[in-house]
Amino acid sequence: MAMNATYAPVEPSRAEVERLDGPSLLEFGSPTCGYCRAVQPLLAAALADHPRVRHIKIADASGRLLGRSYQVKLWPTLVLLSDGREMARLIRPRDVGEIRRCLAMIDVAK
Repeated sequence: MAMNATYAPVEPSRAEVERLDGPSLLEFGSPTCGYCRAVQPLLAAALADHPRVRHIKIADASGRLLGRSYQVKLWPTLVLLSDGREMARLIRPRDVGEIRRCLAMIDVAK
């Protein structure tokens, strides 16, 4: 799987996310957010080393259910999942190393 460049047109439900199999990264943000745009090259570099990780970009906003269920307060927030369970979270990551460390935790061969 590759990095998604666009936000999902419809956000999945929390139940759908919890049923995901394998490693996944939920990226909560907004296309107008400067922090979100700044993190894109870091995400691209980190995800290039983890092709098994499913990347789901979710346009978040006040009242959006999935973001509220994960208690997202700042963008971008990265929620790293293994088989639908949260394993790590990064808020406004600033370097590719911290993203790679979290991806390594969830992208383990089964």
